[in-house]
This record gives sequence, C-alpha cells and structure tokens, in this order.
Amino acid sequence: MPIVEQVEKDLVAALKAQQTLKLSVLRMMKAALMNKRVEHGKPVEDPEALAVLRTLAKQRRESVEAFRKGGREDLASQEEAEIKIVEAYLPAGASDEEIDAAVAAALAETSVTNPKDMGKVMKSAMAKLAGKNADGKRVSEKVRARLGG
Repeated sequence: MPIVEQVEKDLVAALKAQQTLKLSVLRMMKAALMNKRVEHGKPVEDPEALAVLRTLAKQRRESVEAFRKGGREDLASQEEAEIKIVEAYLPAGASDEEIDAAVAAALAETSVTNPKDMGKVMKSAMAKLAGKNADGKRVSEKVRARLGG
C-alpha cells in the first residue's frame, strides 16, 4: 500500500482509538504530503513521500537538540515520541557497516583526498545509500573522519 494511503488509513484508526499524539503526528504528516502533492500538481509517489517523511524526522531531531540545549526536557521527549511515529513509516536505518562501505566506495569512486571536496564524496555516498534511510549527519561525520577534516 502506498505511504500516502497508509497514513490516511492510520489517521482514521488513530482518530477512532482517540490516540491524541499519534493523531497529531499523522495529521502533520498528511499535511506535508498534501503540500508536496500541490507543489508537484500530481499524486505523491513513495520515493517522494519517503523524502518528505525523512525531512519531518530530521526537523524533529533538530528540535530535540534545541530543546535540550534550552533545558526543556519535556518538549524534547515529546519530539522524540513524534520521531518514533514518523520513523515507523520509513525503511530501517542504514547500519554503521553499510555507511562505512558506502563511504569507502564513494572515496574510491571519486578519488577525493582533500576535505574541501567533501561534497563530491557525500553526493556519491548518499546515492549508494538511497532507499536505506541513512542520516546525512552520520554519513558526513564518517566522510570527514576518513578525509581527516
């Protein structure tokens, strides 16, 4: 079942079950997917939907960091609960071994040794990890470590 349909189906179920947090997150996800549909002028396919959901999860992770820095643990835990709901619709995250292999292959492919050319390696590594829900921040850290930057 396409992601958009699954979100709508789960939204109805959460509404009936009176699950307020899940309902709120699903409404946010549906709104983001609808915005993407309006932007493109055609129905959202699964790859695009996954990109939207990854963006939502990333925004929540950044919010958690900001709330923790500001001493708002209550809001940080709320955001973490939202992340879990969004990530349930994403494929499993890439393992450290998969990220290491993709970074090594990207470095070999691009022949980059200078940290200033990190963007070329990142583009290649993220392409190799497509469909595996790899966190760009983790990939960036591994590339930086390998390039000595």
